[in-house]
Order: sequence, then structure tokens, then C-alpha cells
Amino acid sequence: MSTPPPHDPKRRALGRGLESLLPSKPAPAPPPAAPVASKPDGKAFEIDVNLIDRNPFQTRTHFDEAKLAELAGSIAASGVIQPIAVRPLKEGRYTLITGERRVLASRKAGLKTIPAVIREVSDVQAMEMTIIENLQRADLNPMEQARAFHRLSSDFHMTQEQMAIRTGKERSSVTNFLRLLRLPETLQESVEQGNLTFGHARALLALENPDAILAAGKKVLALNLSVRATENFVQGILSPERKIKQINAVSQVDPNVREAQDQLRRSLGLKVTIEDKKGRGKVIIEYSGVEDFDAILAALGDRPSL
Repeated sequence: MSTPPPHDPKRRALGRGLESLLPSKPAPAPPPAAPVASKPDGKAFEIDVNLIDRNPFQTRTHFDEAKLAELAGSIAASGVIQPIAVRPLKEGRYTLITGERRVLASRKAGLKTIPAVIREVSDVQAMEMTIIENLQRADLNPMEQARAFHRLSSDFHMTQEQMAIRTGKERSSVTNFLRLLRLPETLQESVEQGNLTFGHARALLALENPDAILAAGKKVLALNLSVRATENFVQGILSPERKIKQINAVSQVDPNVREAQDQLRRSLGLKVTIEDKKGRGKVIIEYSGVEDFDAILAALGDRPSL
């Protein structure tokens, strides 16, 4: 077999392969990876959590500490699954756009870095992204959602229809959330703290007058009324004649019917109303969940076949 000529490309390739396997000199160490991408390209990279500044457009004000601790435990075990989004600032710092819970939980978990994606966006775009991302979450309290919708309306001049489309919510829901901002400040705080629900607030807003809403809200809180009781209470304020008729109707109930009604309430632990007219009528049992419904079926000695 003839020896390949020196210029044979196969020999040159073989030579390079041997040199790479058996280098005559130690290979220089690669330069350390840059902590910052030179240009935003949509790819995630690790950045120092201490270089991230809080989002000035964040509409969320409350974070559940128990859930935050739970997320921190998950991150400590498995890392951050979904990268956060940031905007580049001067001197190597970043402003957070989305992912504040992940940043807070990562710090709790003791992580030094977090995966992030750089977004070159304006203040207006960053604000819109933050608000819409928050509104698509399920754990915002009603007042936080109301304020977020208000900012979309006031800062971006979005109609309620546009807000509904962008956030995936019904337009009626957008309207009802915005109406919460008509509550007196004291009651807004009660809704934010969870002492009043969205349903309580909607019922109270039927009163229109701020002073009447505040007075009724304080009574609802003092008596710890349910949403249904609050609705009845408000209707009594709006229609005193109707309230009088209801009181008269209750006073005219046959004592035997009232006793049977009370027995059913005690037995089921649910609200029961018997409407009786000369021995004919109906029994109304109110339930608020699957467990209540199962309890009714169990009391009746029957269950639906699956």
C-alpha cells in the first residue's frame, strides 16, 4: 500500500484528532461564562437574584406566606421550572417584569441565581405584561384584581370588552370587579383581608349610597352574616315593605310546619324552608357544595348510581 501524500486531507484530519487527544501543551482554561447575555434572544440564562429589582408596576400587594414557603421548598428540591422575565437596567441590574413569587421563593430557598429571560420592552409594555399576567392568576384577592383592571382602563384606555379578551374573563366579571372600587376604603380593606367576600361586596353595592354601604357593611361584619343573609338584609333596606311582608309571612306559618322545618334543619345541618298552603307545598333544602349534597342523599337513604 502506498503512503498517502503529505497534503492528503485525511492525514491532516487525523493529525488534528491526535493533537486534540494528546496535546503537546496544556489547553488554556476557557473564559468564565458571562453572567449577562450580550443581546436579548429569548433564551433563559442564570442571573444573580440580588441583581433583580422589584417591579414598580406590580399590582399585587399580598403574598400568602404559607404558599410562598411551599413554593420555596419545591424550588429547593427541583429548582425553578419556569424562567422569570426581566428588563435590563444600567450597571448590570434588572427590573422584574413577571415572576415575583418565584424570585421571593428562590431567595427563601437560598438560591443564588434564577433562570431569566431578558425582554427589551418599554415602561408601558412592561406594565401591561405585569398586570395581565397577574389577572390570569387565580390567587389574587378581589381588590387586587379590581385595581389591576382599573389600571388597564386608566393607563392603557382599554374598554371592558378588550380587558375581558386580554385576560380571558367574562365581561360581566370585569364590570363587577371594577364596581368594587366604589366601596368605602374601610370595606375595601375588609375585602382585601378576606373578612368580606366578593359576594358580600356585590350585595352591599346595591345600596349605591356610600354612607349606607358603609353602615350596612359594618353590620354584616359585626353579625358575621352569610352572603345570602347579606342579600336579604340589603333587600330589606331597599324595600322595607317587602321586609314587613316577609316578617308577616313568617309569623303566619303554622306552628307544626315551623317545628318540622326546625327539625329538618337540625337533622341536616342545612337551611330548610317549608312552604305550606293548606297541606300542600314544597320543601326547599339549600346546599353549598358536594359534601352538603351527599349529606342530603345520605339522610334520604339513597345515592345516585355512578
